Amino acid sequence: MKLILTWLLAACALLMVAYLYPGVQVQNFTSALVAALVIGLFNMVLRPILVVLTLPVTIVTLGLFLFVINALLFWAAGSILAGFHVNGFWAALLGSLIYSALMLLVNAAVRSLLAR
Repeated sequence: MKLILTWLLAACALLMVAYLYPGVQVQNFTSALVAALVIGLFNMVLRPILVVLTLPVTIVTLGLFLFVINALLFWAAGSILAGFHVNGFWAALLGSLIYSALMLLVNAAVRSLLAR
C-alpha cells in the first residue's frame, strides 16, 4: 500500500514540477506515472553505482556532485521516455531539485498517514 501511494504521489509531484517549471514537460498523468517509475528505478539501481564511481569527486566537492548525479538521472529519464521531456542539463538540475523537495514532503506525508 505504501509503495503504490508513494508512486501515485510521485507522479503528482512530477506534474507539479512541470507546472512550476517550464523546463520540464509532462504530457499527462500516465506519462507522469511511467516517469516516476523510471526515476525511482534509476535512483534504486544506477544511483548507488554512480555514487561509488564518483566518490573522489563527491568528496572533493563536499557532496555537491550528488546534485549532478541526480540531475543526470532526471535528464536520462526525460531522454528515454516519450511523454516526459527535460530541456537540457540545467533544466534537469532545477527540475530534480524541485522534485526532490516535493518527494521529501510526499515521504513525510505517507509516513505520517500510514503511522496512524
